[in-house]
Amino acid sequence: MNRTLIGFDFGLKSIGVAVGQELTATARPLTALKANDGVPDWGRIETLLKEWQPALLVVGLPLNMDGTEQDISRRARKFANRLHGRFGLAVELQDERLTTTDARARLFEAGGYKALGKDAVDAVSAQLILESWMESRL
Repeated sequence: MNRTLIGFDFGLKSIGVAVGQELTATARPLTALKANDGVPDWGRIETLLKEWQPALLVVGLPLNMDGTEQDISRRARKFANRLHGRFGLAVELQDERLTTTDARARLFEAGGYKALGKDAVDAVSAQLILESWMESRL
């Protein structure tokens, strides 16, 4: 498939965003959006969706290490449902365990401590969520 995908790393204060292509199974970080108790600026999301025209949205689902859900898992599901309801796009959830740890490691390797800004970590986490979703479909 040759679909454009947008991935989200949901958080209460910040939501990382990445874009990917199914054909190449690659993704790249875009931005991090400020959120107020998990509520984003929906206008900014709409602008990103109009710009990239994704066929599918992938939202990271934060789980405990044993695979059980936590309060933030419920909030991420609610965010995914709102994306679908507002924009009518297909939305899938992807296990995001350890993506923040992996994102920090990638950024540190590329640029040391200076590269570890919160926005960069959130956007790279969204990239890793998209990449793991695509890998799980191979």
